[in-house]
Amino acid sequence: MNSSVAFLRVLASEADKATSVRTLWWTVLGCVAAAAGTAFGLGLFARPGSGVSAASLAVAGYVPAQVGFLALGVTAGSQEFRTRLAYVTFAAVPRRLPVLAAQVVVTAVVALVAAVAALVASVAVTSGPREALGVPLDLAEGETVRMLAGFVLYQTAIALVGLGLGALLRRPAGALVTAVVGVVVLDQFLAMNPGRFTDTLRAFLPGTGVRLLTGDGRLAALDAASSGPHLETWAVGLLVAGWATALLLAAATRLRRGDIE
Repeated sequence: MNSSVAFLRVLASEADKATSVRTLWWTVLGCVAAAAGTAFGLGLFARPGSGVSAASLAVAGYVPAQVGFLALGVTAGSQEFRTRLAYVTFAAVPRRLPVLAAQVVVTAVVALVAAVAALVASVAVTSGPREALGVPLDLAEGETVRMLAGFVLYQTAIALVGLGLGALLRRPAGALVTAVVGVVVLDQFLAMNPGRFTDTLRAFLPGTGVRLLTGDGRLAALDAASSGPHLETWAVGLLVAGWATALLLAAATRLRRGDIE
């Protein structure tokens, strides 16, 4: 059988399994609700003259949303091992790696759609606060486009980080705790303890990807207060993609050489 045809069959199988898992859809709904709900709530407290932009209001729910996207990836990566379905799956696909590759494609597509939905919902629910503040959403402005696109790309990449951890650790609870600590908690802890070492370490963690959706003024203020390296937007994107790739490669290595357990 042609390898591309075989992969398409594996991809179709993984897509079918993903769409049949209720937990996945509840997680997607949670991502959208967390992003939009937080953006709306923070928008109510914004005041004229505070320097808040329309784009920053729209992406304000990124923190709780990223936990949801991590959970989305972890669920996709660990679900088969948790339910013992992995034995059946890898008996049908002995080479194993096409299954992980298919999971990457499916997770990326689901996360991308969820991120776009979360962004659209956030833009919709913050229309009132934007009107009250007199800050229209100008899609002709480069900074606005960067922040909105950054939200979608960052959350998609974070879901792939979760997928890598889920497939590597194979235990949903352990993988999710590791993901949240590594992406969210550690970043906040280092931010509260500034210094050359902590600022440098923080700059190379996956959580630094939030720079993709941070306004220019805020970025300038953060860089002025930091003793660590100041990464450009393109470098930040490569860094987060690198974390996702490294974790997926580690998961692929374990999957290829280790037992199914």
